Amino acid sequence: MARLFGTDGVRGLANVDITAELALRLSVAAAHVLGRDARAAGRRPKAVVGRDPRASGEFLSAAVVAGVASAGVDVHDVGVLPTPAVAFLTADMDAHFGVMLSASHNAMPDNGIKFFAAGGHKLPDAVEDEIAAGLGREWDRPTGAQVGRVHQNRAGQARYVAHLLAVLPHQLDGLKVVIDGAHGAASAVSPEVFRLAGADVVEIGAEPDGLNINDGYGSTHLGHLKAAVVAKGADLGIAHDGDADRCLAVDADGTEIDGDQIMAILSVALKSRGALADDTLVATVMSNLGMIQAMEREGIKVRQTAVGDRYVLEDMRAGRYSLGGEQSGHVIFLDHATTGDGVLTGLMLAARVAETGSSLAELATVMRRLPQVLVNVKGVDKTRVETDPQLRAAIRAEETQLSGSGRVLLRKSGTEPVVRVMVEAGDHGTAQAVADRLVEVVRERLAL
Repeated sequence: MARLFGTDGVRGLANVDITAELALRLSVAAAHVLGRDARAAGRRPKAVVGRDPRASGEFLSAAVVAGVASAGVDVHDVGVLPTPAVAFLTADMDAHFGVMLSASHNAMPDNGIKFFAAGGHKLPDAVEDEIAAGLGREWDRPTGAQVGRVHQNRAGQARYVAHLLAVLPHQLDGLKVVIDGAHGAASAVSPEVFRLAGADVVEIGAEPDGLNINDGYGSTHLGHLKAAVVAKGADLGIAHDGDADRCLAVDADGTEIDGDQIMAILSVALKSRGALADDTLVATVMSNLGMIQAMEREGIKVRQTAVGDRYVLEDMRAGRYSLGGEQSGHVIFLDHATTGDGVLTGLMLAARVAETGSSLAELATVMRRLPQVLVNVKGVDKTRVETDPQLRAAIRAEETQLSGSGRVLLRKSGTEPVVRVMVEAGDHGTAQAVADRLVEVVRERLAL
């Protein structure tokens, strides 16, 4: 049986995969599991519920609120806010758990349900599985004064903004910044906090209507942001995704600054202030080799994890590291947040520009991105990618030829019969040639 929870909550097509009935049952099950410690201590459980602006979020959040309250948990419905804001408020309001309705960067028809434990932390797999196992289980329904109460709490945005401003290391006075809210959860809060930090803000993608989230705007569609930065003569642009747990950037010339470059810039910034724990950055195996080489030159160690911000976060928490993230723009400041926060990341990046007086393009020269080729090989037996002897021999031969000037990574998809072949080299032609040769070996050796 397929696992209900994916790598980032339960996600699918709203009203088909993610239905009001599922949201209700899932929230009841979560209330029992995540409110258990509060009940054992004789306390009434409390939950924070938020959502992004998707139309389906209106009925799905209503179902979640109903389910949680029916299980005897008091609910603070904070409305439309970024995912990291809900995680922050879960901790800040001393709630026993939080719920976020969002499908992040997915298209509008999708939606998802994500839970946070007390403190705003992501749930371990075992806890998610316990919640899934409780779906439909018979339970004693509270009555009378024991049912949960629902509070429409609209003070959450102000609390989140105050938190962001409190941790900002440098004001943004003199900077002109274009903010692309992806017509999503950060459409109101991101421009507000940048203005309060002193920036001259231009807004695009900041008119959510429930239907236009991620539609041509945001971190997966940078065209409008690039054009706006150049047209407005801005110093930089910041693009969020639908729930604002990530951000990418654009320099004054309209050139994209990806997650690896952002992490490189911010690692150097934190190290200069003595705030980079153990002078270590946590990234995934997909981070560009150029970033790793640059960090070595700067005296910064790089730890690499499996792909997925949850694995980055697990490693950061285990080693108490302060900065980590992914090439996609998920960046985690563990001293200030429990999850990736695109608004915080954008603020920290802009603060570095203001603090140094250097342009974003100049700061980005700390690293050189090596050309990277990624090919998805479909219809193969992905289970043998790490064990087939001839494929492993082919990989070793290509790595020997690259001789430290590039690298090869083959990994299996977590959800499809796909093997991902990634090659980096000093020039695109070499990377493409190596990738083409390995793709042929994968098709030959792993054919179904």
